[in-house]
Amino acid sequence: MSNRIEDPIEILLVEDNPGDVRLTQEAFKQLSTETIIHVAIDGDEAFDFLSSRYDSDTELVPDLVLLDLNLPRMGGLEFLETVQDDPNLSRVPVLVLTSSNAIEDVLESYELAANAYLTKPTDPDEYAAMVEAVADFWFQRAALPPMPS
Repeated sequence: MSNRIEDPIEILLVEDNPGDVRLTQEAFKQLSTETIIHVAIDGDEAFDFLSSRYDSDTELVPDLVLLDLNLPRMGGLEFLETVQDDPNLSRVPVLVLTSSNAIEDVLESYELAANAYLTKPTDPDEYAAMVEAVADFWFQRAALPPMPS
């Protein structure tokens, strides 16, 4: 996680839909806060990315993970469970960002320690407003625990 206020915010976007990836990237570009977005197309790739970052001496674990639930190979819920079970990564904030508003998905996500559950807006302006609210809360207001060393 970034440890200096002037560092760019690093986000891992776990999303397999290219249109949603582009929409998210464009929404973050509109912010005044500098962000770097890494993209993983499934839970396996995302977990490998986080693990390699944790094990690296030079690269930091992302400040936030945005996670779709409907992914190929390792899905979002399995990813949440895998991260929660890893003591080195369990403190990384994970926001579920998905098209599902099924109460079962909401409940299971929170049971697996998701930090928030957001349903993707379909309107690009609403999507941009949601990204701005996420950035304001997570990068300006929320106090986050340090990563284990």
